[in-house]
Amino acid sequence: MAACTASKDGEQDSILEPLCFPESPAGGGGGGAAGAEPLLCLLCAESVGPRDRDVLLRHVLLQHRLVIADVKLIADLPKYLLYWKGRFLEQPLTDFCSVIKTNSTGPVEKQEEYFLLCDILPEDRLLREKLQQKRLEEILEQQQKERDDSSFQRLCMFCSEEFTGNRSSLLNHMAREHSFSIGLPDNIVYCNEFLDALQSKLDNLQCLYCEKTFRDKTTLKDHMRKKAHRRINAGNREYDRFYVINYLELGKTWEEVQSEDDRDLVDDEDDDWSDWRAHPVCAVCLFCDQQSETMDKIYTHMQSFPNLLTSRSAAPLPPSDLKFYQQVKLVNFIRREIHQSRCYGCQERFGCRAEVLEHIVAAGHVMKLPETSAWDQPQYYFPTYENDALLCTLTDSDGESGGTDRSEDVPVIAEDISNLHTLKQTSVLKQLLRNRSSCS
Repeated sequence: MAACTASKDGEQDSILEPLCFPESPAGGGGGGAAGAEPLLCLLCAESVGPRDRDVLLRHVLLQHRLVIADVKLIADLPKYLLYWKGRFLEQPLTDFCSVIKTNSTGPVEKQEEYFLLCDILPEDRLLREKLQQKRLEEILEQQQKERDDSSFQRLCMFCSEEFTGNRSSLLNHMAREHSFSIGLPDNIVYCNEFLDALQSKLDNLQCLYCEKTFRDKTTLKDHMRKKAHRRINAGNREYDRFYVINYLELGKTWEEVQSEDDRDLVDDEDDDWSDWRAHPVCAVCLFCDQQSETMDKIYTHMQSFPNLLTSRSAAPLPPSDLKFYQQVKLVNFIRREIHQSRCYGCQERFGCRAEVLEHIVAAGHVMKLPETSAWDQPQYYFPTYENDALLCTLTDSDGESGGTDRSEDVPVIAEDISNLHTLKQTSVLKQLLRNRSSCS
């Protein structure tokens, strides 16, 4: 859900990268092993801890107006920052970065220059590739150590049988005896950490696939057996760092690499989709962090909010008397305001998301909306969160009412077809056909 947000004197906010709700409450990021090196600012003496990447990115944006493109795809961020810190001491910033002017058509005094460091620059591209190659070599070396390690000793997570020698004996046992497979042993790295993460979830009575929490171990086991949940959630990015395939190509996830490998195996004549299973919906409340797998539960939860008044007791939110795109804009407006720790009702800003949510309930601002002009803006056509399931369930009041009010419809101007023969002879398609014939 994190994104880099810029503000100037508290007057203007900009969300600089797409936002996404976490796919599960316990989901974690992680595309590589966490380093211990601090992250250094490229242009000053500022430094932060290895886990405070977003803090540093915010600093270089606000203080130095510098944006680093595709940070998530940099294999070793500390070394990347250290390299460019040295280069910026040797030559000015403009020798390496693209210059972007904001409000370029406005008055000169309101124009600002930002600098973009990206892999369009050959030197930057080469640096990223070298860091990726070095990371891959380290991963393959670690994997080989684990494959040759004969001191492995661990209990099975499901039957407590002990396995010693090589890790493959345990992984093959879990796949054969318990129908639980995390992949071939030769495709896995940091195996002990991987198994520790899975064991921790089970110890916390959490299902490994849907990641729900249960009251006791017996209930959890029955759930995983009956629901066929003895597998891991492929959408949980916490597991990406444990698969060698995620380190193979710069800027590609394992899904993209795998899809490329499978293209030659696809049979165009085999259109059997009977085994297709859609990814479960993860809906998030409009007013708090509550999540649910069904929209009905989320609507029931939102109806229970204090001071929540609707025209009909079971009416969906936002109010269904709004036109469809007005509902879209209202949802995106509320999402954006809460993301920026600001009450959408009174515009008061708070220190964090938790504080603004507490204020909205305590002050009775759940249903307090500003003037329509504040949220009925074109910028709110675009989702604040890319995977916002709430937007998919909004109803079109115009369609349900039979479309009697069309006063705001855009008029459609008919094409002039008074001379149909001439129109056909001068059409774009006719011209394309002529060009193709002349080329052949």
